[in-house]
Amino acid sequence: MRNIAIYGAGGLGRETACMLEVINKVHLRWKLIGFFDDGKVPGEPVSHFGLVLGGMKELNAWPDELDVVLCFGVPGTLQAVRQRITNPKIRFPNIIDPSFWISDKETFQIGEGNIIAGACYVTTGVTLGNFNLLNGMVGIGHDTQIGDYNVFMPASKISGEVKIGDRNLLGTYSFVKQCLRIGSDVVLSPLSALLTKPKDNNTYIGNPAKKFKY
Repeated sequence: MRNIAIYGAGGLGRETACMLEVINKVHLRWKLIGFFDDGKVPGEPVSHFGLVLGGMKELNAWPDELDVVLCFGVPGTLQAVRQRITNPKIRFPNIIDPSFWISDKETFQIGEGNIIAGACYVTTGVTLGNFNLLNGMVGIGHDTQIGDYNVFMPASKISGEVKIGDRNLLGTYSFVKQCLRIGSDVVLSPLSALLTKPKDNNTYIGNPAKKFKY
């Protein structure tokens, strides 16, 4: 068994702790030693899963090899936390629910630090970068390429031949039409259908999704 800690002691962190238990029932792999969180007091319990071990300072000073999973549902926060971790003994495994379905394992490519929750699937020719969150029932179509630090909320669906850059947030039950190109820092609101190419650093709402001006 490998020691693992969760960075982020909120709801997603607790959900990930549940997923580690599910994974261990299939193949005994992880020993959860606790949580890191800059907003909580060391020693504070995180439900029944374990205690807070400290924050960034404690993690960067951790003396032993340790697997860490970053549990943040905001792309920018996810990237910022990763960039602050400088300890060379920290590793970032992919945490994948056993129910994850891959149509074509020969062509599926994946980086590091991804979280793939229950009932997600990819078809053929899919590439997934680093530190992406597929937060349950996410579907990704053929020949889709995904960058880093993206968050796909539950039941979001990506059609085939889509290219997605970095730090995008796709809301619950959102949909992306085939062959679209999504750059970076795009927010697609829940229940929205993206049918045309979005512009970076903007929020899109509706069906069809249109740019929302604050």
